[in-house]
Amino acid sequence: MTKLTQARALPVVVTALTLTTVSLLHSTSARADDVPSNTVRVGMYAVFYHVSADNLSGPFVPPGVNLDVKNTQTAYFAYLRRLSACWDVELALGVPPKTKTTGKGPETLGSVPYNGVVISTAKWAAPSVIIDYKFLSEDSILRPYIGAGVNYTSFYDRQVTPAGEAATGGPTRLSLTSSFGPVGTVGLKFQPTKHWQVIASWSITRVDTKLKIDTAGEIRTTNVHFAPQAVVVAAGYSF
Repeated sequence: MTKLTQARALPVVVTALTLTTVSLLHSTSARADDVPSNTVRVGMYAVFYHVSADNLSGPFVPPGVNLDVKNTQTAYFAYLRRLSACWDVELALGVPPKTKTTGKGPETLGSVPYNGVVISTAKWAAPSVIIDYKFLSEDSILRPYIGAGVNYTSFYDRQVTPAGEAATGGPTRLSLTSSFGPVGTVGLKFQPTKHWQVIASWSITRVDTKLKIDTAGEIRTTNVHFAPQAVVVAAGYSF
């Protein structure tokens, strides 16, 4: 090829390369823009509380009086916002479950049955905000992920059962302080289509509260530590 021909061909090659590069960048951008930014999920929580507590202290409380909380299930809801190909921010919620607290320790308090008896109930509102990191590429059908964040737990609709009031000696009011704590999660997302997905995850949270019961001015207290672990199975829709 002569130098003149090469000189004429060079602008054509440069133009072709430029157009190809622009086309690829536009295609990549279009694919990125085509990924849905929002996801809603609906499923079920299975919650395992893993309770530890100091023995109850206060007037007329014998040694070894403690408590436990029964595991439960509730509906799960979540909203996720895509931050990038690998990062999401997640707001996880559940229908506040009604939990049952049982006595732990002596078989009886005086003549009143205690150990294993449901002594109170309460509902938990416990939203969590989590940052999730997703492994593998966005076109993978299966994507494992991990996450970390913060949980807020508030207790309401607190009730002492008749059996609990018999154990405490009369009409009793119950209070539980709210809690902020860390939450961690691991999960697996199966997304066979652009819009639909199924996830399974396991998470653990730290919840600390001070329990106070008031029976005609006689105050008994304990510090309760929960490490609730939740297994979630849910379906999601991205848009």
